[in-house]
Amino acid sequence: MPIVSKYSNERIEKIIQELMDVLVTESATPDLALMCLGNAVTNVVSQVPEEQRSAIVDNFTRALKQSI
Repeated sequence: MPIVSKYSNERIEKIIQELMDVLVTESATPDLALMCLGNAVTNVVSQVPEEQRSAIVDNFTRALKQSI
């Protein structure tokens, strides 16, 4: 069964493009871009209730591994 998102593809793509635009504007190398995005992920995860963080991180890392 495919995963259905509550967010539109258009909204997701718009946000991704805005993030990528900032990285390009800053001439971020791949390692700097990954550091910045990783820190952003950490900030987002820290806003999740502590009892849910481990599951969120597990799902995120699984999805990331499957995407490459």
